[in-house]
Amino acid sequence: MDQKDDYVIEMLHITKEFPGIKANDDITLQLRRGEIHALLGENGAGKSTLMSVLFGLYQPEKGEILFNGKKVEINDPNDATALGIGMVHQHFKLVEVFTVLDNIILGAETTRMGFLQKKEAREKVKALSEKYGLYVDLDAKVEDITVGMQQRVEILKMLYRDNDILIFDEPTAVLTPQEIDELMATMKEFAKEGKSILFISHKLNEIMAVADRVTVLRKGKGIGTIETKSTNTQELSNMMVGRPVQLQVKKDKAKPGQAILKVEHLSAPSRVHKNKNAVHDVSFEVRAGEILCIAGIDGNGQTELVSAITGLGQTNAGKVTLCGEDISHASIKSRSKNMSHIPEDRHKHGLILDFSLADNMVLQRFKEKQFQHNGFIDKPMVRQYAEKLIDKFDVRSGQGPDTMARAMSGGNQQKAIIARELDRNKELVMAVQPTRGLDVGAIEFIHAQLVEERDEGRAIMLVSLELDEVLSLSDRILVMYEGEIVGELYPEETNAQELGLYMSGAKRMDRKEAAV
Repeated sequence: MDQKDDYVIEMLHITKEFPGIKANDDITLQLRRGEIHALLGENGAGKSTLMSVLFGLYQPEKGEILFNGKKVEINDPNDATALGIGMVHQHFKLVEVFTVLDNIILGAETTRMGFLQKKEAREKVKALSEKYGLYVDLDAKVEDITVGMQQRVEILKMLYRDNDILIFDEPTAVLTPQEIDELMATMKEFAKEGKSILFISHKLNEIMAVADRVTVLRKGKGIGTIETKSTNTQELSNMMVGRPVQLQVKKDKAKPGQAILKVEHLSAPSRVHKNKNAVHDVSFEVRAGEILCIAGIDGNGQTELVSAITGLGQTNAGKVTLCGEDISHASIKSRSKNMSHIPEDRHKHGLILDFSLADNMVLQRFKEKQFQHNGFIDKPMVRQYAEKLIDKFDVRSGQGPDTMARAMSGGNQQKAIIARELDRNKELVMAVQPTRGLDVGAIEFIHAQLVEERDEGRAIMLVSLELDEVLSLSDRILVMYEGEIVGELYPEETNAQELGLYMSGAKRMDRKEAAV
């Protein structure tokens, strides 16, 4: 058989519907043996739905799936696993209190006469980790290893099950540049061995670097499949969004004013290890008219730092001042008078998932006069306000303001939160990974909105794991490593590689020297 027609998986004319929306509308995706095939599309374009159909989480209304040319029924993930299909999810599926080895073999344990045979499993995992350079301490607990190491565990889980079709969903979102390079090399090694990879990503440069072909989805429809060697990032972004996209952030030089937020000698406990501090003696300020970015690998104290400032978490020492007022022990409600917060966890802290989109848009404002009528919430006014924000921020949903928040795609949930928080017009905007899971068109728009907020004199505290975003959007960068500020940098004076060294702890500076 000709290599070009050697398809290991064919998803033919797949249609999947939800109330008010066709998530997948007659999509065909063909995966060749031994290729890295990227799946690209806007938020809500149907990428995750399509992969969920392949992995057996959803059943399509129309279409069929062929495996090595033969029609198959994939009714659940067990069926997918039996066919050799594995998936590394964007949010890792690991048991934090288990060891690395226990996580890898969980659900696929080798037993003899009812007893667990860990020795054999250990030898198989060690052989796999050596073969692919995926070194990790098998006896370490998952809660004690870095995010990059956790991803290695997820990949080893797939390899342990002898999967030959590997789905990677946004795999580089929480990695340093060095870890991304390692992952790309590993993916290429898999492809050389004949494994087939489906790679979902919003990062066009990564797709160009590693993928053989790209299938582009837009609003649930397949726009086309093209060879990466015959395209470029601009053409791909145009196909994805349907218009030319500005891939670089446009902004003038910042004109910082007075300090809006001051953090002095702050220490905060870890969420996981309550007897340890995740933030150690951190001091900085965010000024009006600047975007200050806290950069770092996930799990280095950023979450606890933000929680301490917003009031969602505790502090052990230090002082937080907002607009000249000491808020170290203030309630969340009183802190929010001068602070907008785009939270890291959109489901836990950003939305009430069983409320409508309209009700979520006024969560902190429903007591304002404009949304009240004779002591009751003025529903028509709330709806009108929601429609305005939906239109301005291009929030897509099946039933407009009446859509249940839970039914929306992750990217559109994110856009709804950003719309609500930026429209509150507060002195400080706390933007924690604001573009996580957003496509290039949405990222372009959100970046422009944050720059506009800055230019109107607001202080922006950005927390981001995305190096491209850190370098292009921020005016000043603080790098966090193991709960401390280890570097103060300016984007025009640094690069991704140097940032990666600070983020991994390989380099640090005395901030007093940096400020001179």
